[in-house]
Amino acid sequence: MNNNNQTQSLGNVHSSVTTENKAGWRKIMAFLGPAYLVSVGYMDPGNWATDIAGGSAFGYKLIWVLFASNLIALLLQSLSARLGIVRGLDLAQASKNAYPRFANFCLYILAQIAIIACDLAEIIGMAIGLKLLFNLPLIWGVSLTITDTVLMLYLMNKGMRKLEGFIISMIFIVGLSFLIEMFIVQPDIVEIAKGFTPGNLTGDALYIAIGIIGATVMPHNLYLHSSLVQTRQITRTDAGIKSAIKFNLFDTVIALNLAFLVNAAILILAATAFFKNGYFQVAEIQDAYKLLEHIFGKIAPALFAIALIASGQSSTITGTLAGQIIMEGHINLRIEPWLRRLLTRVLAIVPAVFTIIYFGENALGSLIILSQVVLSLQLGFAVIPLIHFTSDKKRMGNFAISFKVKLVAWASAAIIVALNGKLVYEQIIDWIKEYPSAAFEIYTIVVPIVIGIALLLLYVFFRPMLYKHKDRLVVPHGIASAITELNPIIYKHIAITIDFSKNDNDCLRHAIMQGGKRADYTLIHVVETAGARYYGKQVMDSETQSDVDNLNKYVTALENLGYKAHAQIGYGSPARSIAKIVNNENIDFIVMGSHGHKGLKDLIFGTTVNSVRHMVNVPVLVVKPQH
Repeated sequence: MNNNNQTQSLGNVHSSVTTENKAGWRKIMAFLGPAYLVSVGYMDPGNWATDIAGGSAFGYKLIWVLFASNLIALLLQSLSARLGIVRGLDLAQASKNAYPRFANFCLYILAQIAIIACDLAEIIGMAIGLKLLFNLPLIWGVSLTITDTVLMLYLMNKGMRKLEGFIISMIFIVGLSFLIEMFIVQPDIVEIAKGFTPGNLTGDALYIAIGIIGATVMPHNLYLHSSLVQTRQITRTDAGIKSAIKFNLFDTVIALNLAFLVNAAILILAATAFFKNGYFQVAEIQDAYKLLEHIFGKIAPALFAIALIASGQSSTITGTLAGQIIMEGHINLRIEPWLRRLLTRVLAIVPAVFTIIYFGENALGSLIILSQVVLSLQLGFAVIPLIHFTSDKKRMGNFAISFKVKLVAWASAAIIVALNGKLVYEQIIDWIKEYPSAAFEIYTIVVPIVIGIALLLLYVFFRPMLYKHKDRLVVPHGIASAITELNPIIYKHIAITIDFSKNDNDCLRHAIMQGGKRADYTLIHVVETAGARYYGKQVMDSETQSDVDNLNKYVTALENLGYKAHAQIGYGSPARSIAKIVNNENIDFIVMGSHGHKGLKDLIFGTTVNSVRHMVNVPVLVVKPQH
């Protein structure tokens, strides 16, 4: 069932947590973790906005929507975990196998939009939290959120358990804050119980209910969970897989029910503090903070702001992981996690900054709710393939879901798609009535896009039923070819980069090992002074003259040993200068010294080696300094 040739999901932490040779509570603890990372998406600032809006406008009446959303989330997340455990694939990788390239590209774009929408909510939530606690302007708070890339990079390098520990500590802060707030506001228990009775949804209630569903059952969490369960080492036998499914179900039930309690606490807080006191339109998190201070004093709003920052910070890290999984799985593109994080964050910051500048800070609450509706609209494109994949008896074997579970799963998917369809239809009608002058643009631009997305959804639904696919080998660098005979390569012209460090001697030795006395050697040094960058060869300051003299000493030393060598000086950018000399001199091999940077140093100083190898078409040997 497990495709061993498939590239590993989140390869740097894949199977990094051992679960073997453990029993009892130690066994349970070994499996606990993935669902907690997933659960932070169920209590992020987007949930706060929809829960506050629902509680203030409709009191306790929408608790049943929250409860139903949590039940759907439990079902879908357990299916996601099952897919990852049984097949050893995440949802994006399974989609890559089942759908053609164009469909995967479309699914990737939609999933990426969902992650940006989710990240948008985290940005706004954290910025609001910073303003409430420290009176920092929102535009500065939004800009500061870009720095969490460094925290995310640090935690990923520390390993999966450290990352999970950080997330769980953030969840603890959020949970404790709301537990205390419940004692402060003293909600009506009987009214809360009545809120679990389903009611009719129309107009604003439907819009907020769909926002709650989108905020609760997040599409990127389905991708994330199917990957995170693979961080646990398990025995690939039926008994081992069955045990892993059982323990991950415990993990999912505990974590998601805790998330439900936090969400319910936010909605109950809003209903008790605002709806009961006649404040029916509290859609803004800032307004909630001010009203809490007005009604209950300073402790409740301070806890509210601390919890808001904690939830935003934890959610943003899991969003990065989901983005990495989606990009690698759907389109087979792998980039550095910090760059992936930075790209997502910048794409989310732009609409937040635009909203603050053109519509004012008060419009951010509406933007958060809109982001959650966008998440809900994308949900069908993750849920439908997930149900198909976990129902597939050929690939899931004995672990394919039963008919009853399949029935409930398809019913949940139908409810989500139907509610989304109803919302889109009502929204288009409202736009036409509200902006009659823009009716032509709505019919020619918006309606065709909606029809295109609807057709894609139908394609995603019917394709696995109509076309049986073969599992393709999806590896980042292709499949190994057969090796027959290996003839030695003789290099005639070798370049050696010189930086006048202790590494030069090693570089020269390795170069001579490649070419011997048959080859020509070009020693390259690049002058990086400001004058060299602006004036190039025209510059002849003391540093440049010193570098020329030093390089000629190396050339003379090699010639005295019987080697053919000459010097080349470059100016300005090291990578571009080296590449230019290599291409002009017809060099067929390069030996370069590495500075030995790691982690953040590479981030700050960059890597000349990496840039050069993308600019030339010859082999590059990198020599690391010996310590």
